[in-house]
Amino acid sequence: MRDAPRKPGAKQVLKTLERVISKAGAGSRTDARRWIADGRVRVNGKLIQTPDSWVAFGRDKVTLDGKALASSKKIYLLLYKPKGYLTTYKDPEGRPTVYDLIAAGTWVSPVGRLDLDSSGLLILTNDTQFAERLTNPEYKVPKTYLVKASTLLSDDQLDQLRRGVTLSDGPTRPAVVKRVRDAVKYTFLEITISEGRNRQVRRMLEAVNSKVLKLVRIAIGPIRIGELAIGKHRALTEAEVFSLYNKK
Repeated sequence: MRDAPRKPGAKQVLKTLERVISKAGAGSRTDARRWIADGRVRVNGKLIQTPDSWVAFGRDKVTLDGKALASSKKIYLLLYKPKGYLTTYKDPEGRPTVYDLIAAGTWVSPVGRLDLDSSGLLILTNDTQFAERLTNPEYKVPKTYLVKASTLLSDDQLDQLRRGVTLSDGPTRPAVVKRVRDAVKYTFLEITISEGRNRQVRRMLEAVNSKVLKLVRIAIGPIRIGELAIGKHRALTEAEVFSLYNKK
């Protein structure tokens, strides 16, 4: 372990000290930086006060107030995020965040994001490997959204979404798209994607000359919204965690 940052070696898994503390579930990275600055953290018995010091994850011993960081009990929460809540820990402008909806002191991280104007299912966990499997495009975990488009969409526009459209960061994968119903001026559709790009569904609709007026994520893999009320959360069952962890 070195005090100054350096590039990880090929045979070592190195993480910054603040990240190690955060991933252990002890607190946020902001908390970790404060604890490190206050002299409460040691690595292999040595006082370290540089948050971005590299630590050999799984080999170096990190202590907080003299106590070794223990592996936290794994937590898996399913939250029905309301519109108007940010998927972040704190907001400088004081706007509500998803952490206002879960028990104080429960340190979990969102798996992916839903933007401020979107609602629906959001998973929060302290299991980083689980989160990686859900967000890594390699595992192709599908996410399903109910969308209200700003226009009536033609069959050709839906076919374009199904085949994949070209965005600023490249073409999208083919999507599963179902026309739910048409209103006088709007089309309601269900769209399933296996990627997690920023505001992807909104940008896909823009690519076919429409816009999203309302977006609700109704399923992540086999987990559906069910009877979960807006703003409420529940623990995932072992079977649900297993079904998501082994989805490929």
